[in-house]
Amino acid sequence: MISNQPTTRLHSQMDQGRTSRDSKINGHEPITMHPADAAARGLTDGDIARVFNERGEFLAGATTSDDILSGVVALATGAWYDPSEPGKAGTLDKGTSKRAQGPSAQSALVEIECYDGVAPEITVFSQPTIIREP
Repeated sequence: MISNQPTTRLHSQMDQGRTSRDSKINGHEPITMHPADAAARGLTDGDIARVFNERGEFLAGATTSDDILSGVVALATGAWYDPSEPGKAGTLDKGTSKRAQGPSAQSALVEIECYDGVAPEITVFSQPTIIREP
């Protein structure tokens, strides 16, 4: 998996904006893959894909293109984190050095399969519940 800069937002800024949200597939960031790779996994455009490796997983909206090499997928950086189980330990957050906390890579080895469940509701853009003191 390689990561590119998004065309619908500036890094993660404005992911809640209309342009970025309109680019999502069923609320999920699009992941682009070669049509043959998608077919081998039972995926078609618009399906929800489970993207995973030994360190974690996420859901993405499948989209296909002949413009990407077979064996490679592309996912833009910056979609907001929306865990299905808040507070549960997730993927490793490893900085680039002792002096920086940038991303350690713009690529990762992943496997992809068709998600065969009901995708969790996207809540990251919702306003929090206000609890007033009695």
